[in-house]
Amino acid sequence: MLIIRPITAADFAALKQIAIESGHGFTSLPVHDERLWQKIHHAEASFAADIESPGDQGYLFVLEDTSNGEIVGTTGIEAAVGLHTPLYHFQQNTVIHHSAELNVLNQLKTLTLCNDYTGASEICTLFLRESYRRNHAGRFLSKVRFLFMAEHPQRFAEKVIAEMRGATNDRGEPPFWGWLQQLFLTIEFPEADKLIGVGKKSFIAELMPRHPIYVGLLPAAAQQVIGQVHENTKPALKMLEKEGFKHRGYIDLFDAGPTVEANLTDIRSVASSRKVPVKIVEVLGESTLAVANTELKEFRASFGKQASFDETSGELLLSPAFAAALQLQDGQFARFINLDQR
Repeated sequence: MLIIRPITAADFAALKQIAIESGHGFTSLPVHDERLWQKIHHAEASFAADIESPGDQGYLFVLEDTSNGEIVGTTGIEAAVGLHTPLYHFQQNTVIHHSAELNVLNQLKTLTLCNDYTGASEICTLFLRESYRRNHAGRFLSKVRFLFMAEHPQRFAEKVIAEMRGATNDRGEPPFWGWLQQLFLTIEFPEADKLIGVGKKSFIAELMPRHPIYVGLLPAAAQQVIGQVHENTKPALKMLEKEGFKHRGYIDLFDAGPTVEANLTDIRSVASSRKVPVKIVEVLGESTLAVANTELKEFRASFGKQASFDETSGELLLSPAFAAALQLQDGQFARFINLDQR
């Protein structure tokens, strides 16, 4: 059985291995011991905190295969981004150049450095080991965050964002990066990637262009990938779009991948999740349900057909093994969604 739970200090080695496997471009998990320890300790403190509004909290979960004890994935939520370390994006705009005398009207696209998403919650740090990318595991890893947010809405902002990885070339480098490096940063992409991953972002404010950039002046290769996602990220983007996330024109500074957004209460899995009492009984349902308990530090979630909602009684029927894995007893409440609904 695959179980989601809050990360602990005992998961450090597994988290570092995930950071290694995730590769360049996955800046939320750098291969940097001190930074990884900071993330774990920060997550532990966040789950333990008694708060009524979102602040500098980060909730990091791990996916454990209970059959062998291995950690096979991770997923996370930042409660409010940009409060201490600025979160920068390029915003896409259109400016009009008009000459009545010449009867010329030009609509030109621009990119402007901004930090408009300050204070928004961010779903992030999603990684699933390749051998487990089957049987709803990826969908569960993404959607389980919405179960947690639905149960603890006071911990999150009304606006939720997700930064999607941008397109890369055959060498794994973003075509968008080339012009930026040549004109402004003069450091290699892996170095910039590493600096961002360990939280050293001051160089962005110091070196990035402060005035709007005309997109038409960029190399064709850079223009073509603006707002485009990495091939491996397309399924994740499609899933978020079905949840109600939309691209409003904000892109990543370095790979030009889109940042998508949605209001928390409008996210499909948040709005459609149901909180009901549990009844423990042998059961084999027709649908695959994602089920979570209502705890914080002891949050547990899993998915499968050993769960079924009884419309007549209004109870969530769970098999004994499923209930035990989620630390649930008869009469306690659980929150669930149907993973088969697309």
